[in-house]
Amino acid sequence: MKELKSRHTAAIYFGVIFALFLLFVASLLIGRYPVPLSSLHLLVQGGGNDDPAIATVLFSIRLPRIIGAVLVGGALSLSGSAYQGLFRNPMVSPDILGVSSGAGFGAALAILLSLPVFLIQVSAFIGGLCAVLLALTVARSAAKRHEGILVLVLSGIVISAVFTALISLMKYVADPESKLPTITYWLMGSLADIRMSDLPAVLAFLGVGMVPLLLLSWRLNVLSFGEEDARSLGINITAVRITVIIAASLITASVISISGLIGWIGLLVPHAARLLVGPDHRLQLPLSFLLGGMLLLFFDAIARTILTIEIPIGIVTALVGAPFFIVILKYSSRKLL
Repeated sequence: MKELKSRHTAAIYFGVIFALFLLFVASLLIGRYPVPLSSLHLLVQGGGNDDPAIATVLFSIRLPRIIGAVLVGGALSLSGSAYQGLFRNPMVSPDILGVSSGAGFGAALAILLSLPVFLIQVSAFIGGLCAVLLALTVARSAAKRHEGILVLVLSGIVISAVFTALISLMKYVADPESKLPTITYWLMGSLADIRMSDLPAVLAFLGVGMVPLLLLSWRLNVLSFGEEDARSLGINITAVRITVIIAASLITASVISISGLIGWIGLLVPHAARLLVGPDHRLQLPLSFLLGGMLLLFFDAIARTILTIEIPIGIVTALVGAPFFIVILKYSSRKLL
């Protein structure tokens, strides 16, 4: 039975990786400027002089965007899966502690101050982390009087509401002719402005956050049985909780800084991964990353090809993700009840 399950899991991983590869190649070819399949040899050769326009489209526009889509979708899904395991709640998403609203405020403030793109990304990253740290601080001050998990969630809701109000303030005072459209577009999420120079920093933060999450995956399995059982097995619940929160928030803030706010991915994908490989976080976390990258890549292809103008990807994820999530809930309802 165990060997059969291992083969089943391996087949799922192989299928997802293969589908991701096909989507990756297809995304390079489709768009308002179609690229023939024969031109993909430029990627192997590192460029070429056959057609400078095609080389520019591939290397300067589509390749960074596609890699960014995989990283952003994978990071949000990985964080969502880790948070759902930590809070033992399948309705938790990566922005539960206010990282998205904090990043949105940081970006809106930087745009209002007319800062360059790089500093907008830095400001969004810092804003996201500050929101999470504030939520942790508030939760710690009240944890002695209330249940830890409950007060942490409530603290995240409060901090998120505060930063959402600050975003509204930034939009209210912004110039409606120039600043306000830029802030609004950033908050809707887009992968159009991702450049290859943005990716090394994201990869670094993703690596720093992903490693502890994968190493703690078996502890998340134990936590799913309850805190008392985890303590009886010698697990330091507070240390695990803080490590998971910091690691997940780090990778979430890093990808939001280059993509803007993208919803549903971090909530939707962990459910799909759980349906495919079960509740074991040692299998679920890596699969969530792969599925998230694949799904956001698919949504991005829709966003830039379905109309003559590009649709902000946050709109696409909401319109497509919400019905998809209902379907997943239908098949996983027995596990949730």
